[in-house]
Amino acid sequence: MIDLTAIDKTWTLFLDRDGVINEESVTKYEYILSWEEFRFMKGAKEAIKIFTEKFGLIVIATNQRCIGLGLLTDEGLKVILNNMAKEIANEGGKIDGFYYAPDQDRESINRKPQIGMALQAKADFPQIDFSKSIMVGNRVSDMAFGKNAGMKTVFVATTDPEVSNPHPLIDLRFDDLIGFAKAL
Repeated sequence: MIDLTAIDKTWTLFLDRDGVINEESVTKYEYILSWEEFRFMKGAKEAIKIFTEKFGLIVIATNQRCIGLGLLTDEGLKVILNNMAKEIANEGGKIDGFYYAPDQDRESINRKPQIGMALQAKADFPQIDFSKSIMVGNRVSDMAFGKNAGMKTVFVATTDPEVSNPHPLIDLRFDDLIGFAKAL
């Protein structure tokens, strides 16, 4: 369980991207491959503004296998992420860091549910305390990533609403990101 009243600027928020911040792709590749394909989830920018007021750090941790498959370049992903960050900033929110796993190998230390991206974030931001961190995602693998790193977890039921709760990997469950933000 998470005591939401305990959250302050010493806490870190880890966010998945696809299905949490933006709508998942409906293209045949099932990946967002350009800024033109990117669509914010309803309430996502408002949610990140609320998170910015509550959390000390906000970082994105996203599997981006499309890079390893050759469908998108690192530069192409950075264009999408930078544009996303600009729109969030225009609404009063912030993203402190982006971490992505381009690996095709599903067992790679960098891919969720492994903790490589959490360790990269901690290397860049030594003040991160995983016991005072929350991972928000829309897949059980996001929840496993959070638990494997020692974080609390929040499941948003945007993609897999059939995932039952209680669940051993899920501390809190909301319909979407803005639902979690409003609970703070």
